[in-house]
Amino acid sequence: MIPELFGSLFSAAFVLALYFLPTIVAWRRNHNNMAAIFALNLLTGWTALGWVAAIVWSLTANVAKDEVSA
Repeated sequence: MIPELFGSLFSAAFVLALYFLPTIVAWRRNHNNMAAIFALNLLTGWTALGWVAAIVWSLTANVAKDEVSA
């Protein structure tokens, strides 16, 4: 019973991570429109077109610049 539970939990976590991959990419890249990407991903990510639009948007160059003090 326990191995099946862990397998199910792992599968659910994997599917959720894959579903929210555009949001994760936007967050890791410090994208300026991360909240909008998350909304698009959450609301239309279940469609192939919505998910592809969100992943493409998250990969655009609209990211915050790192502040480096010299």
